This record gives sequence, structure tokens and C-alpha cells, in this order.
Amino acid sequence: MKIHALPLIPFTSLTPIAIGALLLAAGAASAQTVEGQQSGADMSTVVVSASADASAQGLPAAYAGGQVARGGRLGLLGNVDIMDAPFNATNYTQALIQDQQARSVADVVLNDPSVRVARGFGNFQELYVIRGFPVNSDDLAYNGLYGLLPRQFVAAELLERVEVLRGANSFINGSTPGSGGIGGMINLLPKRAPNSDLSRATLGIESGGQGYGAFDVARRFGDERRGGIRVNAVRRDGDTAVDREQRQLNLLSVGLDYRGDAYRLSADLGFQEHKLDAARPSVTTGAGLAVPRAPDGDSNFAQPWTRSSERDTFGTLRGEVDLAPNLVAWAAAGARNGDETNVLASPTTTSNAGATVMTRFDNARRDQVRTGEIGARGDFATGPVKHTVSVTASAFEVKERNAYALGNFSGWASNLYAPVDVAAPPNDFFTGGRLDAPLLTRKSILGSYAVADTLALFDDAVRVTVGARRQTIKDFGYDYNSGVQNAAYDKSATTPVAGIVYKPLKNVSVYANYIEALQKGPVAAGVNIVNQGEVFAPYTSRQKEVGVKYDGGKLGASLALFTTSQPLGFVVDRRFGLNGEQRNRGAELSVFGMPAQGLRVLGGLTLLDAEQRRTAGGVNAGKDAIGVPGTQLNLGADWDVPQVAGLALTARALTTSKQYADGANTQQLPSWTRLDLGANYLARVLERDVTLRARVDNAFDRSYWASAGGYPGYGYLVLGAPRTFTLSASVDF
Repeated sequence: MKIHALPLIPFTSLTPIAIGALLLAAGAASAQTVEGQQSGADMSTVVVSASADASAQGLPAAYAGGQVARGGRLGLLGNVDIMDAPFNATNYTQALIQDQQARSVADVVLNDPSVRVARGFGNFQELYVIRGFPVNSDDLAYNGLYGLLPRQFVAAELLERVEVLRGANSFINGSTPGSGGIGGMINLLPKRAPNSDLSRATLGIESGGQGYGAFDVARRFGDERRGGIRVNAVRRDGDTAVDREQRQLNLLSVGLDYRGDAYRLSADLGFQEHKLDAARPSVTTGAGLAVPRAPDGDSNFAQPWTRSSERDTFGTLRGEVDLAPNLVAWAAAGARNGDETNVLASPTTTSNAGATVMTRFDNARRDQVRTGEIGARGDFATGPVKHTVSVTASAFEVKERNAYALGNFSGWASNLYAPVDVAAPPNDFFTGGRLDAPLLTRKSILGSYAVADTLALFDDAVRVTVGARRQTIKDFGYDYNSGVQNAAYDKSATTPVAGIVYKPLKNVSVYANYIEALQKGPVAAGVNIVNQGEVFAPYTSRQKEVGVKYDGGKLGASLALFTTSQPLGFVVDRRFGLNGEQRNRGAELSVFGMPAQGLRVLGGLTLLDAEQRRTAGGVNAGKDAIGVPGTQLNLGADWDVPQVAGLALTARALTTSKQYADGANTQQLPSWTRLDLGANYLARVLERDVTLRARVDNAFDRSYWASAGGYPGYGYLVLGAPRTFTLSASVDF
């Protein structure tokens, strides 16, 4: 049989027309293949292991049950099996993402007992709290590179895997642009064409009338089907489960890969537009007041004229080449252009009866990100000791253009339980720059280089990892109105890592690590201080961790004990300095796998003690940090109903204990528990695979405050989503 191969097309020459032609040609080749098979022609099987990161290693295999993977990417260390890693991580698969009908990264990481989801300060940016420390979406990594994905919301349809590494991690990929990386990091892997052709269409609907449509098309082509292309297109539009709230999402992404004899290439190009109208805002509790009773989950206290819009275009290129049998080198580059506009109005309570005052705040932001890395990794032995040495260098630059406009600070009165709509007030009371043409206000440049050696001893029973990363952080500030530079920052620091894994049994690993998180040092500012403008060196948050992992083949588990200390800044004797400290310590248990035929489990328990150890004047010393619950419990199960072929029932319970919205611990959020239920049914209809999915989140329609804070020192509240039904049907054609 003659197979019509498709020519390889350079990534830079791909236009929408070329992409469409390529897909049509791939479809024609696929049709001819099927025709040839039906006519009795022989066809040799070519196995192509497509990798999201263009590596010879490929993606780590899925664990039993298919919801998590056996390993994941650890920066310059490459893909590492969970039993060989001196860190604690869980890597969620596309199968889980699809079956749970996840909309965004937040929906996926809610499966993790060490993660809770909050919101950015004053906007609708997704923010992830890992081990009690915030990780905002600026600090998400895309195939190992920071800053390339949309800032506020990342659609789940982009993703092959969501890798959650718990704990400090500046050594792994370098310091994050948003100065996170203390409690953990999230690395997102893009989709690649699988070995078999894929043509899938999905239609769905959500509570409130939100409509959903998606196409996922993939082909492999060329000599031995070494090249691959995957295209995803998504549209969401309509009202949500929250009264009067509207959401619109448009997404198009293209993933390309090619596997040569001694090299691998991949590229990604994406466009995402995300719009919100009358989205429910966060709530600030007024000083001296109690946290208000949570309003009904479907209620909305947003003003009808508020809106948020984000548009991003992004792309990456990655290549890997085998320099020798045990030596590989790689290079990667990426870019993003982002455009955000917001018209916001958030309430602050003025009484314990729910009375509020609201003010208007508008802003515009334009981002330009450029980033890249190069590296090499090689294996060799010195006597009985095996070494894997990795070296890398990375660079990152972001240019931010910002402008803002505020309404009168006195605002207007409303109420959480009986909202009052007003006409949009003027926004010219206090301004910075022009909303229609924001100037450059910040430029940040990060650069680093790192080296690591993983030593395997005693027939791999012991693995020791040591290394260090030298990081330089440059930051420049510019006046909003004139564009004149008014601040500069240029500091460097080195962060080490040391980890050990010991396997007393084949299916048991005991590990320990010391690792640091690096953050940009502050600039002294305030009233009546003697060191105004002093620039502090980057400061480190130090983590110590020990743990044990179990791999029973069908069931896996991990238990970790950790402590992380973070410096905090405040004034002592009229001098600002890093005089304070917050210490988060705790234990986390994770369980995953398929302990019995047809039964998949995923969940765990995290216990946290987040203590303010040194505070200004000692007033809050010994009290809990803002927005950190002491207990987070996740229990999830999927069950294949034996009496009905193709039917699976799912359930997930989330429990979060009390937390505080202020450092004095006088404003307490009650604990909350939420139950999510679902069903998936796979059938064969008219010779096509059809998957029906139904899900209800917050099945008992609990009204609760889901989180407090996220931005350091602020305890704003985010109301949990109401009961939300989601239905979808996918057909492979």
C-alpha cells in the first residue's frame, strides 16, 4: 500500500490557510490508509512516542487508573520517576482533565490536597495556594518556561498534563517572575499528536445556559509518521451559574512535533481571549468587623457595567539533540503578547449586617514576554557510582505597560444580601497614565545558570542530588504619566539544593531534601524611615522536607513532612528591613491509583501550621497567617459500574477548615465541605465512539467563603461557586 506522506513545514511559515490545508491532507492520507486496510493490503506498524517537551524520554507513563502519571518534569533534571525524585509531586493526566470536564488549571489542581484556589488582588486572576503560600498564574510554567500563558485564566483544553511540584523550587526552573515558588510550582504540558489519528468534537452546556463547543484534531505524517500536528479550538459563551454573570472564551492552539534519528523538535502557537461581564468580585471585610455570612452561592453583588477582558498570543519552540549516546543538549524559546482591560468595583463591608461601600477602579495592561533556556545532560560513571550531570542557563524578560483610573474614593453604598445597582460613575478622580495608550511602567529581567549532579550508588538503592543555581534579578520602574525611569534594581543570589532518595525495598522510597525559594528583595519605602529607597538583596525562603513513598503497582501513596520559613519586611526603629518571619510546617498524605478492578482513587490530607513568628511590635507573633487553613482533605473515587458496560460514576469531597482574613486572627472564615458528583458513559453509536459526561459541582449547593487573601497582607474573600451542572457529549469521527 502506498502512503502519501506530508512534507514538513517550518513552524514560522504556518499560516491559518496552511494549517487547514495540512489537516485536510492528513485526513486524506488517513482515509487512504483505511481504504488500503479494507482492501487487504498489509501495513507495517510504526510506533511514535510523541513527547510534549520534545525529549527522548517521552512522557512518563500513566499510573494505574490513568488519572496521574508515574513521573514528571523537574526542570533541568528532566523527567523523573516519582520513586526516584527527592521531592513530592503529582502529575495529572489529560484523562482526568477530560473526565472531570475541567475548564481551567484551577479545576484540575483542586484534586490536590495541598492546593486550594484563591484569586488575584482586585481582579479575577486564578491564584493557587500550595502548602499555604500563593502561586499566582504569572508563575505558571509552560513546558518549563515561565510567563508564556495568559495571566488570569488558562483553559484546560490547552493541556496534556498538569504537574504540581510541592515545595520551594527556585533551583528547578529559576526564580519566578511573580516572586512565587515558595510553596510549590505548576508546570503545564501542551498537547501533542498521539500515535493514532484523532478527530473529536464536543458540545456541552452548563448551569445558567453557558454553551460549549470544542474540536480536537491530530494527525501524524511524513516518513514513518515522525511528524505530528494537533489543533484545538474552543468556544464558551453565555451566562454562568452566578446570577447575571457572563463568560466568553475563544481559544485556538496548534502543537507541532518531529522526531528525527538523533534530534526532536516541537513548537506551539496559541491564541486565547477571555471575557467576563458583571463577574462577582471579591469582598474585603472592614476593619474591626466580623467576616460576613456567606451570601447565596448564585447571588451576585457585581455592578452590571463591570467587565474584564484578556487577549493573549503565545508561542514556543523547543529542540533536543543527541550529542553522544549518553549526552543530550536542548534549547527552548518562547514569547507572549498580552492585552488586558478591566472595569472593576469591589465591595468593602461597613457593618456586620452586610452593608458595603463600593468604588470604581479601571486599568489597562499590555505585556510583552520573551524567554528561553539552553542546557545539556549527560550520564557517566566513576567506578561503582553513576552520575547524571545537568547544566542549564535561562533568560526571561517582561515589559509591562500599565495605566489606571479611579472613581471618587467615597464610593457608593450597597449590600451583599440586597445589592444596589448604580450608573457607572466617572473614573477621573485619580489617574495614572492613559487607559487607551499605557506607557512602559515596569521591565523585569531574570537570568540564571545552574548545575546539578545526581549520583546513583549501591545498585541505584541510593540516589543523591546536589546542585546550585546562580540567579540575577533586574527590575526597572517607570513613571505612569511621563515614562521616565524612577526605580532600578539589580541583585544576584545563589540557591543550593540537596536531596537524597533511599530505597530499602523495591516499592518503597524514603527521601529528604533541602531547597530554597528566591524572591526579589524589597525596596525600603514608607513614612518616617531613615533608609528610604534602600534596595535589599534577593531573599530566600528555606525548606526542609522528609518523606516516604509507596508504589504497590496498583496503588501509590506518599507522606511528606516539611517546614518552610519566609522572611517578612517591616519597620524597626525607623528602619525598614526583613525583620519578620512566617513559618509554614505540616504534613501531607497523597493516595492514587486503582486498588481494585474498576475502582480509581485520588485524594489525600494536608495538615498545616502557618505561624507568624516575628511581626511588627510582636503584636501578631504566634498567630496564624492570613488565608491558610489548618486542614485540607480531598477524597475522590471513580467506579466502573459492572452491570453497565461503559458507565463510570464519580464522586469527590473537599473539606477545608477555618482560616483567617486578618493577621490578628479576629476575622474568621468558617470551615466548608463540598461534594462533587459525576457520571461518564462511553458508547458506540453509528460506528463512532461517543462519550457522554455529566457533572454537578457543589451538589448540596453549600454557600461558603472559599478563600481569604492571596496577595500578601490582604484578606479579601472569594465566595464559592453555587451548585453547577455540566453536560457534554464528545464524538470521535
